[in-house]
Amino acid sequence: MRHALLASALTLAVLTAAGVTSGPAQAEVLRLNTPAVGLTIDRIGALPDMERGAWADYLARSQAQHQADRAALSAELPPGATPPPPPQAVGGNDHNMPLDRPAEWYGTPEARAVADAVVTFQTPAGGWSKNQDRRIARLPGQRFSNDAETMEQNPANFDAPADRFWTFVGTLDNNATWSEMRFLAKVAAHAPGPEGDAWRAAVIRGVHYLLNAQYPNGGWPQIWPLEGGFHDSITFNDNAVAQAAMLLRDVAHGTEGFDFVPAELEVRAAEATKKAVDVILAAQVRYDGRVMGWPQQVEPMRLVPTSARNYEPRSVASGETTDILIFLMGEPNPTPEMKAAIRAGIEWLQSTRVYDKSFEMTDDGRKLIDKPGAGPIWSRNYDIVTGRPIFGDKDQTIHDDVNGISIGRRNGYSWWIASPQQALDAYAQWSAANP
Repeated sequence: MRHALLASALTLAVLTAAGVTSGPAQAEVLRLNTPAVGLTIDRIGALPDMERGAWADYLARSQAQHQADRAALSAELPPGATPPPPPQAVGGNDHNMPLDRPAEWYGTPEARAVADAVVTFQTPAGGWSKNQDRRIARLPGQRFSNDAETMEQNPANFDAPADRFWTFVGTLDNNATWSEMRFLAKVAAHAPGPEGDAWRAAVIRGVHYLLNAQYPNGGWPQIWPLEGGFHDSITFNDNAVAQAAMLLRDVAHGTEGFDFVPAELEVRAAEATKKAVDVILAAQVRYDGRVMGWPQQVEPMRLVPTSARNYEPRSVASGETTDILIFLMGEPNPTPEMKAAIRAGIEWLQSTRVYDKSFEMTDDGRKLIDKPGAGPIWSRNYDIVTGRPIFGDKDQTIHDDVNGISIGRRNGYSWWIASPQQALDAYAQWSAANP
């Protein structure tokens, strides 16, 4: 009964905020977003003595790798030589690098050419940057990241990089790194001899990258080596943590084309996957006795929700909750703790879904409008305290009505989404097997 009453209360709050219930909804600026704080030695110093060493070692390893990556790039050209222009930015990181083709396609000259180009963009640390055309090989001395990552320093922009010419050099953002590794494994499966060794070696370096980038508690930052700010947060956004963990799970089991990975790395991958599950369970949002879903990102040591870009507030996030639930439901032999987390997350998604509304393009940009029979849809972000939908704008303001934010932000972000239904559909099958 308690859970039913809680679900009803949350549903009422969501419907009210979305303008579904009777009575007018007054749009309001709730507060200003505040920037996330990166991982620093000062913050590590506040940890208990028994935890401090592992985090200090991690930070030192990140800093050393950052310098090594820069030195390796500099060494590719003679002193004083002008480097080539950076790669041009393209759409998603899987551009020209599909993972859904028939198996035989990965043995074609086209796929092999892409794989060769992918290898050239692997950073010395073993990761990849994002949003690049994977048909074009990197030139000596050419930056690892694309030409779009050149934002000027601006204290008002949470996303402004510490160095606008060195950013996202090794990342899990926009499906980077794990998708390159999966693509290379697919191509290497059609080249069991020496001709496939370079692709397999790149995958193995990628496994080492994921293991080195993993925080002591099992999470992953968005960028590694660390770049500071919200990029240091454990990132559930873009399915980063779950995708890294799923790849390592496949490595541990020798499945999905990863059967060539050395046994020692298989053992470490299994351990890393377990740590990832542990941190996921610990990061599930709880407030005032309520167990909800997961945030887009959490502070790496305290595991509390934190902000990201100017318009991405600390919240409970329906899309990230969906990704995590699907990952957890894919785990064999789930523990009682995993089962409880899954059921609580599903219950929260059920309580927050909205019907008879649609977020679609109008003459005044994308808006949430009345549409009988539509849905269900979910807000991307929910306030941790009130359970109501919240929406951010580039000026750091946080609103309670998506139609009240600027047209550019309404058009440029998926504020209302339908994907959580995927988790509910998967749960129907999972719950039958896990009573």
